[in-house]
Amino acid sequence: MKKSLLLLFFYFLHVFVLASADPVYDSFVQCFTENKIPDSQISSILYTPENPSFTNVLESYVRNRRFNVSTTPKPNIIVTPTSEAHVSAAVLCAKKLGIQLKIRSGGHDYEGISYVSDTTFVILDMFNFRSINVNMEDETAWVQSGALLGELYYRIWEKSKVHGFPAGVCPTVGVGGHISGAGYGNMLRKYGLTVDHVIDAQIVDSNGRVLDRESMGEDLFWAIRGGGGASFGVILAYKIKLVPVPPTVTVFRLEKSVDENAIEAVFQYQQVVDKLDNDLFIRVLLQPITRNKKRSVRATFIGLFLGDSTRLLSITGSEFPKLELKKSDCHEMSWINSVLFWGNFDNTTSPNVLLSRNPDSVNFLKRKSDYVKTPISISGLESLFKKMVEIGKVGMVFNSYGGRMSEIPESETPFPHRAGNIFKIQYSVNWNEEDEEADNKYVDQIRQLYSFMEPFVSKNPREAYLNYRDLDIGTTNNGKNSYSEGQVYGVKYFKSNFDRLVRIKTTVDPENVFRNEQSIPVQPFRGRKARK
Repeated sequence: MKKSLLLLFFYFLHVFVLASADPVYDSFVQCFTENKIPDSQISSILYTPENPSFTNVLESYVRNRRFNVSTTPKPNIIVTPTSEAHVSAAVLCAKKLGIQLKIRSGGHDYEGISYVSDTTFVILDMFNFRSINVNMEDETAWVQSGALLGELYYRIWEKSKVHGFPAGVCPTVGVGGHISGAGYGNMLRKYGLTVDHVIDAQIVDSNGRVLDRESMGEDLFWAIRGGGGASFGVILAYKIKLVPVPPTVTVFRLEKSVDENAIEAVFQYQQVVDKLDNDLFIRVLLQPITRNKKRSVRATFIGLFLGDSTRLLSITGSEFPKLELKKSDCHEMSWINSVLFWGNFDNTTSPNVLLSRNPDSVNFLKRKSDYVKTPISISGLESLFKKMVEIGKVGMVFNSYGGRMSEIPESETPFPHRAGNIFKIQYSVNWNEEDEEADNKYVDQIRQLYSFMEPFVSKNPREAYLNYRDLDIGTTNNGKNSYSEGQVYGVKYFKSNFDRLVRIKTTVDPENVFRNEQSIPVQPFRGRKARK
């Protein structure tokens, strides 16, 4: 009897401790109730670490294993809204309680900013907001922020075989972060960026209001098309304008070693790629390899041409002969199958795979970015190849510019990297070893290559791409942004558009509710009270 009473006592003590151990949770529940969210809904959308499903919900959209180890800070709560009212309540409660709100749509942000913080924080995970409504009468679609690019492409293909959207090549990227950061894809030379085709949006602002383009005003609408939505509110959905694609497109993937004139081909690529027919996009991968026990660098040219192979070969033959593209290298297919090709699926894969929300693999990784405005000389490329071999594992991706990208003014959207750029560089390194030594080793390698490239890339500022988020180029203190700190990364990401973003931020979110390590800061002025 005494033993039973003792067990009962410890059971109720355990329940009491769990119930009262997290005042953040208790405060959020109370605040949600005050905002008229029913208890039954609260219990189904709020997850704490004590919930058996917490870890699965947290890890389902972690796309960088560097931020999914035992020492990674975890949120006090994950909110998984299913209605606009839930999103508004989450914003108002985070604001009232002074708790950092991290907004996640797909989890592909390279530095884990949407799900990691070193202060008390809550994740607002938008994965339930995934509806896509395609309207072929006006060639538009409303797509919610938690939908993935692969799902969007599939839903467009269901309605039309001659329409697409110029977004990214990775199908598991979330729409909300991709578009709000000025996401791009392999049709950017023909059609520009995602944000160049956004015609409306729905957002929850810092006062919990649900706004569309008309009610938010043109300034805020401008800011969330490339300035990063998480600095200004919670993106619920974007209305996008679809673009035409031909019934037949052509893709190719051509590898060249140093012995096969890789350096000469990359050199000529720089001379011509921004001037080629706008229907042609060519990406170059530079990867350190070991062949016959000898270290070297391989150049892989991957292309999408919005047309047939005959016209493609006439272009490359006359304007890019060093590529040495042949008919046998070209593969004609529908646009949706080119999406699968660029997603590294084999040619027997059904488009249904685009509906999968699970990536093929999740690695430890680090990324950085640069812009190139002047061709790198042959001797410069030779030194680059040598340096890549010397450093170790880091690869580079060149994404061609020109075409439509050179026609849109820098101030049209917050994304300023338009005319004058030949190509953008992504530095890339992945690894599988789960230890701090490996982390330090590979991060140091990518920093070495980035440092080596300084003479060859843009200057004053050395520009960077927001969606290739890189905390090396500057952060603020727990997201409690100071203007001077924000300028460090803000000018790199946005150039002269940064000041306009700051003015808009100060107007729409003066209390800095929407903040992270690299968010747009609030403009300081005399008399403003510092946020606690």
